[in-house]
Amino acid sequence: MTSPTRISLDPRRPGPEVPRRLFGTFVEHMGRCVYDGIHSPGHATADAAGFRSDVLALVRELGATVVRYPGGNFVSGYRWEDGVGPREDRPVRLDAAWHSTETNQVGLHEFADWADAAGLEVMEAVNLGTRGVAEAADLLEYANHPSGTALSDRRRANGRDEPFGIRLWCLGNEMDGPWQIGHKTADEYGRLAAETARMMRFIDPTVELVAAGSSNHEMPTFGDWERTVLRHTAGLVDHISVHAYYEEDPSDPQSFLASGAALDRYIGEVVDIIDEVDARTPDGAPVGISVDEWNVWNQTRWNEVDKPRVFTGDWPIAPRLIEDDYTVTDAVVVGSLLITLLRRADRVSMANLAQLVNVIAPIRTEPDGGPAWRQTTFHPFRLTAEAATGHVVPVDVRGDRIPTARHGEVDAVDAIATVDGDTVHVFLAHRSLDAATEVELDLGAVASAEAVVITIPEGGDRDTTNSADAEPVAPADLPVEVVDGILRFTLPPLAWARVRVQLAS
Repeated sequence: MTSPTRISLDPRRPGPEVPRRLFGTFVEHMGRCVYDGIHSPGHATADAAGFRSDVLALVRELGATVVRYPGGNFVSGYRWEDGVGPREDRPVRLDAAWHSTETNQVGLHEFADWADAAGLEVMEAVNLGTRGVAEAADLLEYANHPSGTALSDRRRANGRDEPFGIRLWCLGNEMDGPWQIGHKTADEYGRLAAETARMMRFIDPTVELVAAGSSNHEMPTFGDWERTVLRHTAGLVDHISVHAYYEEDPSDPQSFLASGAALDRYIGEVVDIIDEVDARTPDGAPVGISVDEWNVWNQTRWNEVDKPRVFTGDWPIAPRLIEDDYTVTDAVVVGSLLITLLRRADRVSMANLAQLVNVIAPIRTEPDGGPAWRQTTFHPFRLTAEAATGHVVPVDVRGDRIPTARHGEVDAVDAIATVDGDTVHVFLAHRSLDAATEVELDLGAVASAEAVVITIPEGGDRDTTNSADAEPVAPADLPVEVVDGILRFTLPPLAWARVRVQLAS
């Protein structure tokens, strides 16, 4: 048992409003995310359009709010016209981004209908790799213009009388990366993004636009890329993207558990750059940060083992790509990253867990008529998305600190809270690998409290995973005692928890 952890907060002094778009997700035409994931016409649960109802039920349970589509690297070679019109007439293409064959059986119409059924706002990406201003404008006109033009009437002829009304648009994807189809310098991309944004606003002034920031914090052009792109696009875009993936070094698990500190630092540096160049939206507010790809991902294995095998083979349809099996440790890290996003809600406008199904995803499916199931990371996301409403409340954490090789000392317990009316939710991640801690939580007058925890299951270890056969990692009740308005409970080592508190009137 470590020293007690004391957490205090004042629900009467709330911070920024919780952006509900923080709980977005991502569907890319990659691996088995679309085909054999959300869409599998031969499955026993498939609807008339071929979408799996068991997967749809899990997506609704997850509680995501926004979905980015159709990529990702895929979008930089994608022709949106291939995915509209009669399915039997759609061309089959090679997808160079993921060395796959794209059947185009799912396109804008099918996906938008599915997203609507799932309760997800569509965040559409345009191809600025092999295409440009005209094609982005055409897609926007097709999607959002009511009628009376060639493209809007083509949409109506394809079965959609009313516009899709898509508000969120990504101006390309990871254009700083040499791996990206149509990779560009910051000046080349910044100019193209600005011209595309200007044209899209001419067509539909209500759109919200996301400029592509750096692919990751370690890019040699990070910082300079953001400055250049923002100077080109200031006054034209509403958000700039941040992409952040974290993986465990087996020799340094403690640094992995402190990944939230790395994300916080990354966001802070982008905030400083936005303020340095005074980058503002068309409405005059500072440009927001869209963390539209984030997750835990074992990139070392992908680069050293999986990618060479996949990219030297044939051109399969929906191959298995980066289907990481997530552990208890991964779940705690995902929960901690969500805490960081909430803490930065004053500047982070939206975020997208990448991806939704099969591809480094909280939901997995089995082929050949098999079931859909929840990975360990499903649970902290669902519990946070469900409860984090109202306003963020800063917390003061006093307790043990843990040294890490990569991030220096961090709090053993990471925490943030939200308040909505007389209900407070506190979210906590305990980063200690081997010791429990007693937590004292002071919120003032408390009427009642209840808590759930995700931790190592009985008989398991920190590498325990879920599978199609069993889901041993799931939320469990966490006993909470209330004494003189102070909440007391014990956090096990390596745990993520959500505490719901009803304040006394």
